[in-house]
Amino acid sequence: MTTRVLTGITTSGTPHLGNYVGAIRPAIAASRSEGVESFYFLADYHALIKVQDPARVQRSTLEIAATWLACGLEPDKVWFYRQSDIPEIPELTWLLTCVAGKGILNRAHAYKAAVDKNRAEGEDDDAGITAGLFMYPVLMAADILIFNADKVPVGRDQIQHIEMARDFGQRFNHLFGGDYFTLPEVVIEENVATLPGLDGRKMSKSYDNTIPLFAPRAELKKLIASIVTDSRAPGEPKEAEGSHVFQLHRAFASVQDSERMRDAFAAGIGWGEAKQALFELIDAEVAPLREKYEALMARPADIEEILRDGAARLRARYATPFIAELRQAVGLRNLSARAQTAAAAVEKAALPQFKQYREKSDGRFYFKLLDGQGDLLIQSEGFDSPKAAGELIAVLKKVDRADAMETPEIVLHAPAERALAALAQLREAEG
Repeated sequence: MTTRVLTGITTSGTPHLGNYVGAIRPAIAASRSEGVESFYFLADYHALIKVQDPARVQRSTLEIAATWLACGLEPDKVWFYRQSDIPEIPELTWLLTCVAGKGILNRAHAYKAAVDKNRAEGEDDDAGITAGLFMYPVLMAADILIFNADKVPVGRDQIQHIEMARDFGQRFNHLFGGDYFTLPEVVIEENVATLPGLDGRKMSKSYDNTIPLFAPRAELKKLIASIVTDSRAPGEPKEAEGSHVFQLHRAFASVQDSERMRDAFAAGIGWGEAKQALFELIDAEVAPLREKYEALMARPADIEEILRDGAARLRARYATPFIAELRQAVGLRNLSARAQTAAAAVEKAALPQFKQYREKSDGRFYFKLLDGQGDLLIQSEGFDSPKAAGELIAVLKKVDRADAMETPEIVLHAPAERALAALAQLREAEG
């Protein structure tokens, strides 16, 4: 059975060493695994949320596409495309917008952080916040659901967005009575390195502390020489684990070379010598890729052709037929065709329901209560067994007082009265 894995890269900056070690290198290795259908896209619509410089978006798109190709991505063996070349994505975004709960979007981390920042500065809650930022999770859900991706590798800060994609997909399936969307699973790469930047904090464009992946050799050497270190002199033993230089070295070295550098730290290697060794190690891996990158950057028309070809083939294979199916599902149909009744689906959708599932991330068992429109009313905490979860569901079905729902095993996502009404509706339906 083939597993679809989808990875998006926002086109808002220049790739750096942290991107390479944390995302690009492991993703390309994973794309060569048996039984995996890989999707890699340049998220240029997402870039517009925070970048209003057209030249920067265009330049970043070119740089990131050239980077992935230079690092070994094979466009004839994976799906490699630009988000804005798939018009079915924004169309699906609207279909999902019409089923997405605003309450869920209100809790999105990026939106909440922006509101909190405004409050801390004494501004109106929504000052400077665009609808694009607010709707970002719906667009991300469309990116994933349009191709029914099974797995989405993300950082921990993106887990919430995958959960939202699952919620929107599940609600659509429920409302329109079909298994249209596969519910994606989040993949957290625990062993992927997070590189420190020049100042020791996480390497990030936000901190302006990055080392560009394909910086010229002389610039790369200069940047590595500027990495912040302590004041211990040559000959003084140094702690490898606390050193930014050592962390960077370990991300590129073999196990044996890493251990040799650890011994050198204990023996008192000077910072200048350690940084020179780090430079030579990184440059040895990056130099051949840099040559390919520079050749690709000199041929933007070739990259454009690769991206357009990937999008055209992908639309024909998946996106266009699927959006036609979804249009039919929601009633955007040919008027000359015989009207289809969805009475069975409506009847099913009218009833609240408990959904039980197991989270692969922690192996625990959960349930949630959805109302007839698919809105989340109750979310459980994790249980060690499905039996324990089922027993609490049985108890909840008998509850008819708000105070009886005050239990640490569940979290209300709606007023208790709505949950009680849904439980009463279930009791009546089940006799």
